[in-house]
Amino acid sequence: MWESIADRVVTPDHSGWAQAICAVSVATLATVEASALTLRAKPRVQEVLASSDGWSAKLEETQYTLGEGPGIQAFVDGSPVLVDDLAAEHTRWPVFAEAALRLDAMAVFAFPLQVGAIRIGTLNLYRRRPGRLPAGDLADSAVLVDLATTALLEHFDATEHAALDWTRPIGSYQDINVATGMIAGRLRISLDDAFARLRGHAFADDRSVLTVARDVVERRIGLDRFAEP
Repeated sequence: MWESIADRVVTPDHSGWAQAICAVSVATLATVEASALTLRAKPRVQEVLASSDGWSAKLEETQYTLGEGPGIQAFVDGSPVLVDDLAAEHTRWPVFAEAALRLDAMAVFAFPLQVGAIRIGTLNLYRRRPGRLPAGDLADSAVLVDLATTALLEHFDATEHAALDWTRPIGSYQDINVATGMIAGRLRISLDDAFARLRGHAFADDRSVLTVARDVVERRIGLDRFAEP
């Protein structure tokens, strides 16, 4: 399986490896339709490194915007979260389950990328029909997760990111941290409260948190709109 991943690497950086892992996930796992690999740290920090298609990327962004879902749960708990029927998960993730079903997602299988107690992200597998992940696909998923974790950590160890702090802002999601700080400063509230309002605004407008954050940074949205009524 490692050779299959290496053969698909287009660019020798972490995003190139991540894209190859997503491609192999879909090609190797017979019952999986899409996959996404996401780096995660604190609640406000994540970066979708790669996805097999726009559908899985949208589902990842939906989890982040709503603050709930299998991927977030797998990262927090440090153990796989296997959901074979999202229609039965309205109690555990009421908002995400409804949103995912509207996107035609019926099954999600989320695996944490971790070494010991250190977690760096998740590999999420998606399907448009309900049903368990077969034993063979589950075993292959475990191998893919190990390979993904190894590839990412080795890449960061071999580059200027050797001392990477997983709690700092990642990539394009810097805009979210800047927007959160702007809202907190203007309204004189905590960063957590500011992020909650940013997330709530995105949810109310049916937009991604990242898109709303960029509008805040570019001053297309006034900060007073985040004040409580």
